[in-house]
Amino acid sequence: MRLYQQLVLFMLAATVLPLAAVGFLLLSRAEAELAARIDAEQRAQASATAEAVSASLMEVVDALARSAELIDWESASEAETVGGLRLLYGQSTAVSAVLKLDAEGRPLGSPVFRPQASDGHPAFRAEALERLVRSMPVQTLRGGGKGQAALGSAYAHAEGEPAAVAVAVKLAEGENAPFALAEVVFTALESVLARRAAGGLGRIDLVDEDRRVLASSEPERRMKTLAPELAAPLLTPPAQLTEPVRSFRVESPARRVSVARVPRGLRFDVVVAVDEATALAPVRAMRRTVLASIGGTFLVLLGLGALFTRRLNRRLADVVEGAEAYGRGELDRRVKVQGQDELSELATTFNRMGAELEAARSRLLRWNDDLRARVDEATAELKGAQVQLLEAQKLAAVGQLGAGVAHEINNPLAGILGNVQLLMLDRGSADPDLETLRKIEQSAKRCKEITQNLLRFSQQRERAELRPVDLNAVVRDALSLTEHQIRGDGITLVTELGQGLGRVRADPGHLSQVVLALLSNARTAMLKTPTRCLTLRTGERDGRTFLEVEDTGKGISPDIRPRIFEPFFTTKDVWSNVGLGLSVVWRVVTETGGSIDVRSEVGQGTCFTVFLPKA
Repeated sequence: MRLYQQLVLFMLAATVLPLAAVGFLLLSRAEAELAARIDAEQRAQASATAEAVSASLMEVVDALARSAELIDWESASEAETVGGLRLLYGQSTAVSAVLKLDAEGRPLGSPVFRPQASDGHPAFRAEALERLVRSMPVQTLRGGGKGQAALGSAYAHAEGEPAAVAVAVKLAEGENAPFALAEVVFTALESVLARRAAGGLGRIDLVDEDRRVLASSEPERRMKTLAPELAAPLLTPPAQLTEPVRSFRVESPARRVSVARVPRGLRFDVVVAVDEATALAPVRAMRRTVLASIGGTFLVLLGLGALFTRRLNRRLADVVEGAEAYGRGELDRRVKVQGQDELSELATTFNRMGAELEAARSRLLRWNDDLRARVDEATAELKGAQVQLLEAQKLAAVGQLGAGVAHEINNPLAGILGNVQLLMLDRGSADPDLETLRKIEQSAKRCKEITQNLLRFSQQRERAELRPVDLNAVVRDALSLTEHQIRGDGITLVTELGQGLGRVRADPGHLSQVVLALLSNARTAMLKTPTRCLTLRTGERDGRTFLEVEDTGKGISPDIRPRIFEPFFTTKDVWSNVGLGLSVVWRVVTETGGSIDVRSEVGQGTCFTVFLPKA
């Protein structure tokens, strides 16, 4: 069988017929799913709109009730009463008028309203006060407490105007307490309905128990009676409802309707209606379009298939021959390019691939030369960095040695100097040994100056030189300078250095200063405690390297803990070191990009944890 015949049979059996069957099946399912989705979205829209209406109304009612509870209406003067009514009037722009009624529903004093709309408040006419008072029989609310609010029946003052509802709020305790009566206009609710209807789910109406349209996404429907076919399903008593949202279909014209009762005891319903023909029109039009397209496509494919297969057979032979040549490694072979279709692109790709392979050979040779030069440069930089590292280590070692020597020499040197000065006090000016003692004193002072120079040499530089540092090595070096003093004070020293720690990024001299300062503070905190145990540990926690110094000293009280890192702040019994130890620790740690955690309990001890960034 020829390629053209196979192509025709393949298009018929494998594409056109299955496509038609599947297409119509999918369109039928799409229509059903679209209808179900419209129902679901309608139900959700009705429920959400009912919640929004309830929230909007109850927000106004709750604001009026809360404001009414703040005022002592029984002892208020007439001016204060007017001010209170104005306060209620200003709680919401939906309020058009507020007046005070006695327990029998008779007006007291002057009402608060504006004849013209202003500051967002609707206009109100004085002749409408009687209609407002009649819409809310406050006598039925006499048994409630102060701040209790209730809604009356909805009404409209004139045809075409927005609907309104009266809200009564009791102003005091007792059956003879007065009421505040406010008119809330549904203009804001109509804006809410219009915004929600803008999503294309049809018209949204807010109706009352008399099936009157109080507010609508189409303002011309105000105060009109709902159509009978839409109103019939709404007559079910609320007590018999099994679902918060009811959906049904109305015939002639076909419409889909969802109804939701406004929650929180409000006697209103939200009705969402959409025309079924409009909603399902895209799917039905698509069904007709698909049928016509399938027929036309099949006829076009039959004609084009004959032309395509003849031309394809000739060009395929050239492409196959070129592909076989490239497979044998003949990169100088080129395929003849004809036309501007996929086969032409394939031939062009084969030709470009051969040219790129030849160019790649030359680039590879150049890259080898460049790589060799870069390796030489990197090696030179690495050697320079190693030299700098060795010099820095030498300087750090000299500094540590100087600090250790100075600390070890200062104690016996102080004894020598003191004894010489005592001997000089016992000698007269004519004593031949006095000059010798004076020379000994000068030599001792000279030695003291040398140790002070060593200490100054071992002190840290002002600017940190951050580099990879072995934390355990720094801890051991710092510990060697103060371990003798710690153990001499009767303190048990426990060292727990973690194994296999990676290097941290810090200045080794500054880091030694941090360790020494924390050890000194811990030793001082335990001088007057019965239990003396100092624990020094290192390790990794949550992916970070840490240094921890824990003591059993007197601890830090919570009231001074926020100040422990302040310069010149100290809690030592004997004031020394001018209170700079922990402030220097804080500065050094923050310079490295690390952090410090402090745990302390008064009488139990303190634990400082220093987290350092890895190198």
